[in-house]
Amino acid sequence: MNNDLAELTKLNHDYVASVQNSDVKRFDEILAADFYCSNPDKSLVDRAAFLQQTAKPVAIKNLRAEDVKIRILGDFAIIHAATSYTTPDGQQAHGRYTDCWAKQNGKWLAVSAHVTR
Repeated sequence: MNNDLAELTKLNHDYVASVQNSDVKRFDEILAADFYCSNPDKSLVDRAAFLQQTAKPVAIKNLRAEDVKIRILGDFAIIHAATSYTTPDGQQAHGRYTDCWAKQNGKWLAVSAHVTR
């Protein structure tokens, strides 16, 4: 596994864990200044709004990324994955996400995310 692939694999794991754990501090470290996220409710939020929504505890549990595909295109990478999680009422549910990462000053940062449920 090349260094970029290993680093992006770890960053993807951190990203998913940070969603589940409402870890604003970790997101602050890995989001680009111009980050945007399209949420399952169709809203588009910038970095500041994403950090605010991340600070609120999530109602879902056991969030896991599955079938992760990482495509590296030079200093740009796209990560596609399926998710599985438990809803507040105990049901199993699934979704998908696509995250885009850019290497800026030698460091991979998330520049966008698209989440569906």
